[in-house]
Amino acid sequence: MATTSAPTVLISGAGIAGTTLAYWLARHGFRPTVVERAAGLRSSGSPVDVRGPAVPVAERMGVLPGLREAATRVSALSFVDAAGRQVGRVDLGALRRAAGRREVEVTRADLARILHDAGRDTAEYLFGDTVTALRQDPDGVDVDFAHAAPRRFDLVVGADGLHSTTRRLAFGPEAEFVEHLGLYVATLPLGGPAERATEVVLHNAPGRMVSVHPVRGEALAAFVFRHPGVAGPDLRDTGLHRRLLTEAYRGGGWRIPELLDRVRGAEDLWFDAVSRVRIDRWSNGRIGLLGDAASSVSLFGDGSTLAMAGAHTLAEELAAAPGDPVAAFARYRARHRALVDPRQGGVATAAALLVPATRAGIAARNAATRLWPAAAALSWLRATAAGAGRPSAR
Repeated sequence: MATTSAPTVLISGAGIAGTTLAYWLARHGFRPTVVERAAGLRSSGSPVDVRGPAVPVAERMGVLPGLREAATRVSALSFVDAAGRQVGRVDLGALRRAAGRREVEVTRADLARILHDAGRDTAEYLFGDTVTALRQDPDGVDVDFAHAAPRRFDLVVGADGLHSTTRRLAFGPEAEFVEHLGLYVATLPLGGPAERATEVVLHNAPGRMVSVHPVRGEALAAFVFRHPGVAGPDLRDTGLHRRLLTEAYRGGGWRIPELLDRVRGAEDLWFDAVSRVRIDRWSNGRIGLLGDAASSVSLFGDGSTLAMAGAHTLAEELAAAPGDPVAAFARYRARHRALVDPRQGGVATAAALLVPATRAGIAARNAATRLWPAAAALSWLRATAAGAGRPSAR
């Protein structure tokens, strides 16, 4: 390492992956610094699941009780037709008990806040800033920031999401690694409670899905629709996003006309492509990638769970070989790919179930909600419809 004192690590991104990594690196004797473009922890976010390999990580961090306290309390998914009549239903409570699962659903904002609070006293946080340049040599990485003075770190980890600045600076243009999967997703807070306080309500038309999630007292609308890739849609071009949504959902039933009216006047509409990141290597010398920056599986793939599990694994490997980060990054990738690869491979199937392309497909899916075994229903339904999350955009 560049110094004989505790190794310094810059983490770009204060989301799920970045806050978890900062916690565990500090526990292993590193000095983590987290830089986040936003002015503070984000106050909005769709529901996400903490499940499987993330549960023991949360337990060891001591945050599981807080997560359960912040849980959304969703107990069912209801599928409705254009007139609002129920055409399918999944009792999530019964499925959880049948499957013996311990997962918890929380908003992404609550999860990030709880993880940040667990380790905020052992990490430095730089909000309202971002990395602008990275220059590495065999002993460390020199980092330029948009606002802070340049600094040198032993390691840099990009945990800055699907549109990672770290990945662009250290590995190449986004277009080389991000694959559009033929869908777009948008979310919009509705500013009041949902009609059904414990149920997610979903409506499909061919190639389109819209849902209303009760979250925690404030309903959230989510739109997922099939659409060819639009060349370089600007993440800040809300006008373009409104037009795409209006065109895709024009003439729809159920609550779609009302929701489109809200979209037209929305100040906090979030919109992005459903995408998958494929990159052969997750590290370049002393610079590594974590979470969606390395292996996004978009809203269909347990993103928060994988982010927490991957952060814990990366911290373990860096601690096991503090003098050889290249080897540590390689071992982290080998271990974590065993969790990531199956999720990335299942995206097409999940998309077909959540957003069937035909009326026949919708009817078959609705009928299947009454027939699927518990494990299968829980596996895809909770990870997709109830847990659609926001990838980070930097």
